[in-house]
Amino acid sequence: MMEWTTSNPHWEKRIVEGRSLIPCQPLFPDEAEAALDEFKALRVVDAPGSPTFGETGDDWIFDFVRAIFGAYDAEAGTRRINQFFLCVSKKNGKSTIAAGIMLTALIRNWRKSNELIIVAPTIKAANNSFKPAADMVRADPLLNSSDGGFLHVIDHQRTIKHLTTGATLTILAADAGTVAGNKAAFVLVDELWEFGKQSKADAMMREAAGGLVARPEGFLIYITTQADQPPSGVFKDKLDYARDVRDGKIEDPKFMPVIYEFPQPMLDAESYLDPANCFITNPYLGRTAWGPEWIADELKKEMAKGPETRNVFLAKHLNVEIGMNLRANRWPGADFWASRADKTLTYETLMDRSDVVVIGVDGGGLDDLFGLCLLGRDKKTKDWLAWGRAWCHKGVLERRKSIASRLRDFEREGSLTILDDELGDIAAIVEIAQDVKDRKLLASVAADPAGLGEMIDALAEVGITPENGLVIGAPQGGFLMNAIKTAERKLVNGTLWHDGSALMAWCVGNLKIEATATTIRATKANAGDAKIDPAMALFDAVTVMSRNPEAAREPEYQFFTVG
Repeated sequence: MMEWTTSNPHWEKRIVEGRSLIPCQPLFPDEAEAALDEFKALRVVDAPGSPTFGETGDDWIFDFVRAIFGAYDAEAGTRRINQFFLCVSKKNGKSTIAAGIMLTALIRNWRKSNELIIVAPTIKAANNSFKPAADMVRADPLLNSSDGGFLHVIDHQRTIKHLTTGATLTILAADAGTVAGNKAAFVLVDELWEFGKQSKADAMMREAAGGLVARPEGFLIYITTQADQPPSGVFKDKLDYARDVRDGKIEDPKFMPVIYEFPQPMLDAESYLDPANCFITNPYLGRTAWGPEWIADELKKEMAKGPETRNVFLAKHLNVEIGMNLRANRWPGADFWASRADKTLTYETLMDRSDVVVIGVDGGGLDDLFGLCLLGRDKKTKDWLAWGRAWCHKGVLERRKSIASRLRDFEREGSLTILDDELGDIAAIVEIAQDVKDRKLLASVAADPAGLGEMIDALAEVGITPENGLVIGAPQGGFLMNAIKTAERKLVNGTLWHDGSALMAWCVGNLKIEATATTIRATKANAGDAKIDPAMALFDAVTVMSRNPEAAREPEYQFFTVG
C-alpha cells in the first residue's frame, strides 16, 4: 500500500524561504513527467513572443502540474489524489495555468467522449478562461485541426474537441445556468471566491463534480484568489478545509492544498505592507513585466485611499484575507473581538459561571435578523461573558441573496435559526428568558422599546414584565454611546469575553460608527445586507450590566403560628 501525506506543517518556513509548497513528491513520476512535457509545450500567446510554458513558466507551476498528473495510477486507472486547491494572488497567471492544465488533461485523456469542464462564476470569467485555451491550440500546428492537428476549437460553444477520442473541454458560466447535467471527469473551478457569494453554489459544485464518482481517473481543481470581503459560503468552506489539511488538523490524502498566504505573525505585524515581502503571495514575481516596483507604487496609491478600495488591493494582489478589523469606519472594539473569543463558552457554561445574566434583544422584522445576546457576569472574576444567537425568516434568503450563503454558514454553525412562515423566534427567546429566570439569574430583558411589540405579551406569560422591572427599554441612537464605549473598553482590557461564533464576528464587523456633533451611534456598514442585530443586542445588554445589577429575587414570605 502506498503511503503519502498532503499536509504541510512547515509551510510558513517554506513560503518565506521561497521553497515549494507541494507537500509530497509525485506518486507516479513517469506520469508526472509525461504530462509536464505536454504542458511545457503549450504556448502562452498573450506573453511577448508567445513563449511556451517551458520557457516562461516557473518551478512552482511545474511542481503543481507534476502533483496533479503524477497522482494518476495508470495500472489501476485511478487518481490517488483527486482534489486540488490553489489559492494565489492575482496576476500570477491563474486563468492561463488553468487553461494549460485542462488542455493537458484533454490531450492525455483516454476515455472516449469524455467531458472536461472549467466552471467560471460569470460569462465574462468564462471567456477569460476560454481565450487562452483556444489560443494555445491555434498557436500549435500539431494541435490545431485547421493545420492537421487533433484539437478543434468551437468558439460559439466555448468548447475544444479532441477529434480522436471525441472528448470535449468546455468552459461553462455558472451564472448562465449551464452547469446542471454535466458528468465531467475533469473539473476545474476558477475564481472560487466569487462562488462564495452565490446561495446555491454548494449544490452547483456537487453537480459539477458528479462525474468523478464513475470516472476514478478524474480530478477536481479549485483555483482562486482571496475574496475582497470576509470569506463566505462554499469558498469559506473549502478554504477552511484546505487550511486544516495543510496544517495537519485533518488527514485527507486525496486532497492537496497549495495556499500562498502570509504566515500569521507577518499578518499580525502587517508585514504585507512592505513591498519587499510581496514575493510570499506572488510566486510568479519577476517572470512577467510587473514586479515589486509595481506593487510598491500601487500600494502607495492605495494607502492614500479609503480602506474599502485598499481592501480589494490587499485581497487580490497580496492574498490577505479581509476580516472585520479592515473595514472602514469600523467599531474600535472590532480590532479586539477575535482575541476575546472563548470557545468553551456555551449556553450551559455561561449559566454555570454567572451570578447574574442580562438578556439583550434587537431586531425582529421579516427583512432582519432577530438578535439575542446573553451577557453574564462571572461569579469569580466578574468578567462579562457574551453568548449570541439569531433567527430570521426564510424570505431573507431570497430578498438578500448576496448574504444568503453566509446565513447558511451560520445555520450550520448553530448560531442562526432560519424560520418558516410559522416563525417561532419570539417563542424561542421567551423560552430562554424563562430558563434564565427559573435559574434565578435573570437581571432583566433589555430591548429597543420600539421593537418590543408582541414580545411584551409573550414575556408577561412567564412573569417577565416592565412592572416587575424584568423588562427594560434600552436607549437607542446616540443614547447608546455609553454602552458602545463600555463594550469596547472591556474588550481592550480583557474583561469581556464571547463565544467566538462566526455570526457575532460578522455582525460586529458590519458595525459602522457615525459621529454626530455631540455623540456617536452604531449603524450598518452597508444598508440592507450588513446585519448587525445580535451586536446591537449586546449593546442593549451592556446598558443594564454596566449598572452592576443583581438577579431578581422571588418575594420571601414569613409565616407565623397563630394561637
